[in-house]
Amino acid sequence: MSHAAPECFAYPSHIAFFSNRVTELPIIPSDWALNITNIASEWVEQQFLAHIADRPLVEPPVKLDAVTLLSCGQLALRMADAYKHPVKLDIDIVRYNEALAKRESGMNDAQEQALLTRFPPPKKIFLDRPSVVIDSGYRIILWYLPDALSPWVQSNMYSATVGMGDLLKRSINDKRGNWRTLGSNFQPAESPHITPGCINIAPCWFQQGHECYGPPPENPDDGFKPEISATLKGDRSVTMITAMQRPALLASAALRVMHLQLYWALVRTHIELGRCLHWSNRDVQQELP
Repeated sequence: MSHAAPECFAYPSHIAFFSNRVTELPIIPSDWALNITNIASEWVEQQFLAHIADRPLVEPPVKLDAVTLLSCGQLALRMADAYKHPVKLDIDIVRYNEALAKRESGMNDAQEQALLTRFPPPKKIFLDRPSVVIDSGYRIILWYLPDALSPWVQSNMYSATVGMGDLLKRSINDKRGNWRTLGSNFQPAESPHITPGCINIAPCWFQQGHECYGPPPENPDDGFKPEISATLKGDRSVTMITAMQRPALLASAALRVMHLQLYWALVRTHIELGRCLHWSNRDVQQELP
């Protein structure tokens, strides 16, 4: 393990490389919540670049409320601080990925030992400040971002979790078929308002089990009709979605800095989902958080 100079993996050069390969960015309707998310994400990226280059900060967008602005500013500052303090490991993450099986479970002792032998971990890694962990090829493999979320965002997340209490409680079972919801794997919550449990509200995870694979057909009557998770169709769905809006916005903003290509893939996916919902004569504001 060693420390590397930030110049070795300059973020601005990555941005320029990606921008040169992108011929056309998607157009986001101005009245969509996704447009506000994109405005906030772009500003976080601009603030991040200003921090790492020691340039003047960019003026905040007028469309963002004060709490969102302060939360975005704190996120950008913590990410820049982490970027300026890389910790280098003597491991090639590409070679490590190639050594993995197609469906790694982590339960094969022989495979795990073979990986440890071929890619021995460092004796000790202690991160006591915002940092990025990079491999031998200067690829970022981990962002360590303590205090990246403002108290307001943490409060939003707490409220959303409290609102999911009934769903979380019903998710627990004593069957060993699914370790994610096995009761013995959960510890009692420190707060009496928090209920242990595990639910999945990711739209893609839900959708992949209900539709055929491949791109949406041109004719919406051919069977491709997006649905939201059954978990979000309950009585408290609006409350949960509202409480998750700001944390979700911050997650998208962080993704724009961490993985720009994946960020734009996410934006395009949301736009296509909106298009499909429009075809189905559904209310986009109710169906999409």
